[in-house]
Amino acid sequence: MKLRPLADRVIVKRLEQETKTASGIVIPDNAAEKPDQGEVLAVGPGKKNDKGELSAMSVKVGDRVLFGKYSGQTVKVDGDELLVMKEDDLFAVVEK
Repeated sequence: MKLRPLADRVIVKRLEQETKTASGIVIPDNAAEKPDQGEVLAVGPGKKNDKGELSAMSVKVGDRVLFGKYSGQTVKVDGDELLVMKEDDLFAVVEK
């Protein structure tokens, strides 16, 4: 990857959503909502506090995270659509 996030930002790739319901109905691409889960591809070094000390990030590369539907800024890198967002925009880490 050619992106290195700054401060408390993370790079997230959206995970694809199931396009078929439990009852077998296929949802067309234009009607499907964007998922609110993704995989962390890169993390920044962290944010500095008032004393100038670096606060460690709570997430790491490879974590599966939950975020708001409209969180982050979408960017295209090497044909992939990625999200750049602050760590505060993440709701939770999905434990496996």
